[in-house]
Amino acid sequence: MNAPLSLDADQARTRLAELTVVDVRTPGEYASGHVPGALNVPLDQLGRAVPELREAAARGELLVVCQSGSRSANACAQLAAHGIAVIDLDGGTSGWAARGHGLDRPAGAPAKPVWAMDRQVRLVAGSLVLLGLALGLLVHPAFQLLSAGIAGGLVFSALTNTCGMALMLGKLPYNRTAGRGAGGLDATLARLRQEA
Repeated sequence: MNAPLSLDADQARTRLAELTVVDVRTPGEYASGHVPGALNVPLDQLGRAVPELREAAARGELLVVCQSGSRSANACAQLAAHGIAVIDLDGGTSGWAARGHGLDRPAGAPAKPVWAMDRQVRLVAGSLVLLGLALGLLVHPAFQLLSAGIAGGLVFSALTNTCGMALMLGKLPYNRTAGRGAGGLDATLARLRQEA
């Protein structure tokens, strides 16, 4: 399988009007700021959106974006497996903002932005490792197995380019909140169908 095409933030900005932009971050991350015009299809629900994304790709090019590029690369691979041609945004939303391009926020989005998923994973993983070590020293050495389990999970995550912890964190309420008026995945799928 060939690597998906990619655009940097400046190239994408000049072509934004002709692209259908799909943001695969959690609704909470999306509400914190997204590429203008982007539609939110969380990575863990991408399979549900395949028919609509196939139709959208038949009408024009799809640009897939996440926070830094890892999840969008995963989404591009999943969509390519379904025969859907996509373009990946190099550097993701972070790269877009770093180039000075503005981000949109849905009406009613929380004032305090949600942390990017990779930052949430680092916080939880690091906290669990420290907790396992502290409990292993203060209570019983068997608690160190918690730290070993997290380390093993991180190695597995790197080798498979998946992250079970991110999937679990993505289900927390603050990651599911898309802001009033955003409507969630059903509204996004309806928008994709209406643009046909």
